[in-house]
Amino acid sequence: MRDPPLVNDIQSSRTQLGYNREEATEDRRPDDRMPTNDTKRQVSEAIAACQEKKAEELTILELEKGSGAFTDYFVICSGTNPRQIQAIADEVELRLKKAGLYPLHVEGYRQAEWVLLDYADFVVHVFADKARRYYELERLWKSAKRLEPADLKTPAKRAAKKRTITDPRRKRA
Repeated sequence: MRDPPLVNDIQSSRTQLGYNREEATEDRRPDDRMPTNDTKRQVSEAIAACQEKKAEELTILELEKGSGAFTDYFVICSGTNPRQIQAIADEVELRLKKAGLYPLHVEGYRQAEWVLLDYADFVVHVFADKARRYYELERLWKSAKRLEPADLKTPAKRAAKKRTITDPRRKRA
Protein backbone atom coordinates (compact mmCIF):
# COMPACT_ATOMS: atom_id res chain seq x y z
CA MET A 1 0.00 0.00 0.00
CA ARG A 2 1.38 3.39 -0.95
CA ASP A 3 1.90 6.14 1.60
CA PRO A 4 -1.10 8.48 1.94
CA PRO A 5 -1.04 12.04 0.58
CA LEU A 6 0.67 13.77 3.46
CA VAL A 7 -0.76 16.78 5.21
CA ASN A 8 2.67 18.41 5.01
CA ASP A 9 2.76 17.88 1.23
CA ILE A 10 -0.65 19.49 0.87
CA GLN A 11 0.27 22.40 3.09
CA SER A 12 3.61 22.89 1.34
CA SER A 13 1.95 22.85 -2.08
CA ARG A 14 -0.54 25.43 -0.80
CA THR A 15 2.39 27.55 0.37
CA GLN A 16 4.10 27.23 -3.02
CA LEU A 17 0.89 28.42 -4.66
CA GLY A 18 0.83 31.41 -2.32
CA TYR A 19 -2.26 30.23 -0.45
CA ASN A 20 -2.66 31.41 3.13
CA ARG A 21 -5.84 30.13 4.77
CA GLU A 22 -6.12 33.03 7.19
CA GLU A 23 -5.73 35.62 4.41
CA ALA A 24 -7.97 33.69 2.04
CA THR A 25 -10.84 33.52 4.51
CA GLU A 26 -10.40 36.99 6.00
CA ASP A 27 -12.42 38.86 3.38
CA ARG A 28 -15.02 36.16 2.82
CA ARG A 29 -16.05 35.16 6.32
CA PRO A 30 -17.10 36.72 9.57
CA ASP A 31 -14.72 36.53 12.50
CA ASP A 32 -15.98 33.14 13.70
CA ARG A 33 -14.72 31.51 10.45
CA MET A 34 -17.90 29.53 9.88
CA PRO A 35 -18.22 28.03 6.40
CA THR A 36 -20.02 30.31 3.99
CA ASN A 37 -23.09 29.41 1.97
CA ASP A 38 -20.82 29.44 -1.11
CA THR A 39 -18.67 26.72 0.45
CA LYS A 40 -21.74 24.69 1.35
CA ARG A 41 -23.05 25.08 -2.20
CA GLN A 42 -19.69 23.97 -3.63
CA VAL A 43 -19.56 20.95 -1.33
CA SER A 44 -23.13 20.09 -2.38
CA GLU A 45 -22.06 20.26 -6.02
CA ALA A 46 -19.13 17.93 -5.33
CA ILE A 47 -21.50 15.51 -3.56
CA ALA A 48 -23.91 15.58 -6.51
CA ALA A 49 -21.01 14.77 -8.85
CA CYS A 50 -20.02 11.80 -6.68
CA GLN A 51 -23.60 10.55 -6.60
CA GLU A 52 -23.97 10.92 -10.37
CA LYS A 53 -21.01 8.59 -10.90
CA LYS A 54 -22.45 6.07 -8.42
CA ALA A 55 -19.92 6.63 -5.64
CA GLU A 56 -20.43 4.32 -2.68
CA GLU A 57 -20.35 4.99 1.07
CA LEU A 58 -20.56 8.77 0.75
CA THR A 59 -19.56 10.51 3.99
CA ILE A 60 -19.37 14.23 4.72
CA LEU A 61 -17.34 15.42 7.68
CA GLU A 62 -17.45 18.97 9.03
CA LEU A 63 -14.11 19.49 10.76
CA GLU A 64 -13.87 21.46 13.97
CA LYS A 65 -11.97 24.74 14.14
CA GLY A 66 -9.76 23.64 17.02
CA SER A 67 -8.90 20.22 15.58
CA GLY A 68 -5.86 21.37 13.63
CA ALA A 69 -7.67 20.76 10.36
CA PHE A 70 -6.53 22.63 7.29
CA THR A 71 -10.00 22.62 5.72
CA ASP A 72 -13.67 22.88 6.71
CA TYR A 73 -15.11 19.73 5.11
CA PHE A 74 -14.08 16.29 3.92
CA VAL A 75 -16.19 14.60 1.27
CA ILE A 76 -15.25 10.92 1.37
CA CYS A 77 -16.51 8.25 -1.01
CA SER A 78 -15.48 4.97 -2.62
CA GLY A 79 -15.37 3.57 -6.11
CA THR A 80 -15.34 -0.08 -7.06
CA ASN A 81 -12.50 0.03 -9.60
CA PRO A 82 -9.79 2.45 -10.84
CA ARG A 83 -11.84 3.61 -13.82
CA GLN A 84 -14.82 4.52 -11.63
CA ILE A 85 -12.57 6.26 -9.10
CA GLN A 86 -11.10 8.41 -11.88
CA ALA A 87 -14.58 9.06 -13.31
CA ILE A 88 -15.80 10.30 -9.92
CA ALA A 89 -12.77 12.58 -9.56
CA ASP A 90 -13.23 13.84 -13.15
CA GLU A 91 -16.91 14.63 -12.57
CA VAL A 92 -16.19 16.54 -9.35
CA GLU A 93 -13.49 18.55 -11.08
CA LEU A 94 -15.64 19.21 -14.16
CA ARG A 95 -18.67 20.41 -12.20
CA LEU A 96 -16.67 22.69 -9.98
CA LYS A 97 -14.70 24.10 -12.93
CA LYS A 98 -18.03 25.07 -14.51
CA ALA A 99 -18.70 27.03 -11.31
CA GLY A 100 -15.26 28.68 -11.62
CA LEU A 101 -13.60 26.68 -8.86
CA TYR A 102 -10.33 24.88 -9.55
CA PRO A 103 -8.51 22.49 -7.21
CA LEU A 104 -5.36 23.76 -5.54
CA HIS A 105 -3.93 20.26 -5.63
CA VAL A 106 -4.84 16.85 -7.08
CA GLU A 107 -3.04 13.75 -5.91
CA GLY A 108 -3.25 10.03 -6.61
CA TYR A 109 -5.21 10.25 -9.86
CA ARG A 110 -3.00 7.94 -11.90
CA GLN A 111 -2.86 5.18 -9.28
CA ALA A 112 -6.59 5.57 -8.51
CA GLU A 113 -6.30 4.04 -5.04
CA TRP A 114 -6.90 7.32 -3.22
CA VAL A 115 -7.61 10.43 -5.26
CA LEU A 116 -7.46 13.67 -3.30
CA LEU A 117 -8.95 16.90 -4.70
CA ASP A 118 -8.01 19.89 -2.53
CA TYR A 119 -10.32 22.90 -2.89
CA ALA A 120 -8.95 24.73 0.21
CA ASP A 121 -12.27 25.03 2.09
CA PHE A 122 -13.04 21.37 1.43
CA VAL A 123 -11.20 18.25 0.29
CA VAL A 124 -12.73 15.43 -1.74
CA HIS A 125 -11.31 11.95 -1.09
CA VAL A 126 -12.19 9.17 -3.57
CA PHE A 127 -10.98 5.78 -2.34
CA ALA A 128 -10.70 2.22 -3.54
CA ASP A 129 -12.39 -0.02 -0.93
CA LYS A 130 -9.12 -1.54 0.28
CA ALA A 131 -7.43 1.84 0.74
CA ARG A 132 -10.46 3.27 2.52
CA ARG A 133 -10.49 0.44 5.03
CA TYR A 134 -6.74 0.77 5.53
CA TYR A 135 -6.61 4.55 6.15
CA GLU A 136 -10.00 4.93 7.91
CA LEU A 137 -10.23 8.73 7.67
CA GLU A 138 -13.56 8.70 9.47
CA ARG A 139 -11.85 7.12 12.48
CA LEU A 140 -8.89 9.50 12.32
CA TRP A 141 -11.25 12.49 12.27
CA LYS A 142 -13.81 10.99 14.66
CA SER A 143 -14.28 14.34 16.40
CA ALA A 144 -15.69 15.76 13.16
CA LYS A 145 -19.42 16.18 12.77
CA ARG A 146 -20.99 13.79 10.24
CA LEU A 147 -23.39 15.47 7.86
CA GLU A 148 -25.98 14.39 5.35
CA PRO A 149 -26.18 16.12 1.95
CA ALA A 150 -29.43 17.80 3.06
CA ASP A 151 -27.58 19.42 5.98
CA LEU A 152 -25.63 21.57 3.52
CA LYS A 153 -28.71 23.17 2.01
CA THR A 154 -29.28 26.75 3.07
CA PRO A 155 -32.15 27.30 5.55
CA ALA A 156 -34.16 29.24 2.95
CA LYS A 157 -34.07 26.29 0.55
CA ARG A 158 -35.08 23.86 3.30
CA ALA A 159 -37.97 26.13 4.33
CA ALA A 160 -39.14 26.38 0.71
CA LYS A 161 -39.29 22.58 0.50
CA LYS A 162 -41.50 22.42 3.61
CA ARG A 163 -44.26 24.51 2.03
CA THR A 164 -47.19 22.36 1.19
CA ILE A 165 -48.90 22.39 -2.15
CA THR A 166 -52.55 23.32 -2.00
CA ASP A 167 -55.01 20.49 -2.38
CA PRO A 168 -55.99 20.27 -6.08
CA ARG A 169 -59.49 19.10 -5.10
CA ARG A 170 -60.09 22.34 -3.26
CA LYS A 171 -62.45 24.64 -5.11
CA ARG A 172 -61.47 28.17 -5.88
CA ALA A 173 -63.83 30.92 -4.83
